[in-house]
Amino acid sequence: MESIIFQYFLPLILSIVRYFFLCGIPFILFYVVYKKAFAKSKIQAQLASKKDYLREIAYSMQTTLVLAAMAVLVLKTPLSQYTQLYTNLSDYPLAWIPLSVVLTYFVHDTYFYWMHRAIHHPKLFRRVHSVHHKSVNPSPWASYSFHFFEAILEGLIIPLILVLIPMHTVAIALFAFSNFAINVYGHLGYEIVPKWFRQSVFFHIFNTSIYHNLHHTRFDKNYGLYFRFWDRIMKTENPEYVAKFDQIQENRFGSTTPSKAV
Repeated sequence: MESIIFQYFLPLILSIVRYFFLCGIPFILFYVVYKKAFAKSKIQAQLASKKDYLREIAYSMQTTLVLAAMAVLVLKTPLSQYTQLYTNLSDYPLAWIPLSVVLTYFVHDTYFYWMHRAIHHPKLFRRVHSVHHKSVNPSPWASYSFHFFEAILEGLIIPLILVLIPMHTVAIALFAFSNFAINVYGHLGYEIVPKWFRQSVFFHIFNTSIYHNLHHTRFDKNYGLYFRFWDRIMKTENPEYVAKFDQIQENRFGSTTPSKAV
């Protein structure tokens, strides 16, 4: 009986540990210990209040509970038989594990973009998404700061992915961990990409902390999660993004990069 209880509560325990580990360490480094050293990397000059941090943590604990419950339903109940989840490594080549994780990013980014735009509809925004946007100046603690119903919408990506893509349990764990780490980076409040990033092809593909931070200040732009694709296709990318990025990088490195290409 104890092993069954532990098995079902383990996802919740791991999710709570992951949240405080991946949010707490960056917060301590950037907002406490090395705050002055990273001052030039700060996207918004001001800091959020202690009240904001406590609200973000409280909502994040609610989201953690919701996501853990959904994970148990999908992975630990008979519902798993309707998915393409597998536990035998010999069922697919080992190379499929990292490849399947990469594929999830494209599926998730598409799902997130359209779900995110939908909850920005005025009626849904007021009732659901406004909770997340209380963090106008987000910190790492805001990464899971969602309304109860938005937490459910966020969590639906796991069953969707498992219906579309065969995934080993290791791949699911890698996706969950890396996805949350990227989410923390998006809400970090500081830009940490290296100087060379601006001149690389990656700048035109991937979102940055600045990219998502701008979404928290101007709600109707930059809906994407990992990539710039959908925002550029649908013309919802913030036109000030490149200039803002170059400004922060100039603060950090003391030189500007010509904005020839967006």
